[in-house]
Amino acid sequence: MHIVTGAAGFIGSAFVWELNQKGIKDIVCVDDYGHDARWKNLLKREFLDFVPKGDLFDFLDQPDTIDSVKGIFHMGACSSTSEMNMDYLLENNYQYTQKLFRWCAKHQKKFIYASSAATYGDGTAGYDDNLDPQKLAPLNPYGYSKAIFDRWALQQTNTPPQWIGLRFFNVYGPQEYHKGDMSSVVFKAFHQIRDTKQLKLFKSLNPKYKDGHQMRDFIYIKDATRWMWELFHYTKSSGIYNIGYGKARTWLDLAGAVFQAMDKPLKIDWIELPENLKLHYQYFTEAKMDKLLKAGLSGPEWPLEKAVDDYVRNYLLQKDPYL
Repeated sequence: MHIVTGAAGFIGSAFVWELNQKGIKDIVCVDDYGHDARWKNLLKREFLDFVPKGDLFDFLDQPDTIDSVKGIFHMGACSSTSEMNMDYLLENNYQYTQKLFRWCAKHQKKFIYASSAATYGDGTAGYDDNLDPQKLAPLNPYGYSKAIFDRWALQQTNTPPQWIGLRFFNVYGPQEYHKGDMSSVVFKAFHQIRDTKQLKLFKSLNPKYKDGHQMRDFIYIKDATRWMWELFHYTKSSGIYNIGYGKARTWLDLAGAVFQAMDKPLKIDWIELPENLKLHYQYFTEAKMDKLLKAGLSGPEWPLEKAVDDYVRNYLLQKDPYL
């Protein structure tokens, strides 16, 4: 049995799709649906059961469950980088993850959880997953909540037989439609271009970067979920791994890919960076991917242009945009 928390969310539901693609259906999906459209993310998926988040530990402590669990993929947490309630973040992103880690250690089950590239802060220390998490300085409460769990996990001596933290960079792709303001720029760009025939991009305030040449590490969801499976299935080592493409691209690169996939001419509306972002805006992120690739995993299969074309043409432009 494979347990996936956050199973109705973006990465969680895409990973359930990945498992189904591998012929795996003995999945228990854990989440709270809430009031948005995330329930649609699981409409086409095959799984054994759906367990509300609050009932998970009662479910886990049943003897039949303990015997049959192969591993827990913990993608369920608060993923909003704008969340300011630190108590809420500690409860959901730190303490709940601790409980799952301890359960997997007690019963010797594999444990994979979602960390975040937000732990790297402004990137001054680099984006190397071998860095001591104590040396990282996140820029917001969300990043801090992820960083302190990474620190805690690395300090433990009583651990699951394998545990892996995944530092996701700028993930985009099908299944993110319920995320609102937290959805990817690809998703937002598609709708802006469709509705206005142009795309708003922030001007640069850093003389080292021209307008639109600010850079991010964009990673397609299909690369991310494949690596999640490969780490679980083909590796034995524990630790923290970056999940990025490994090569930074500019916002203009991304914009051009979306316009091209939509068969529209490039038209950018340059806007000022909002005051609340000026102090914390990142001009460059790039995942160091050596550790993951040295673990024997496959290389990235979805470069930006190919991935955006797949996302736009095969999902966003379709009547049914879901995996």
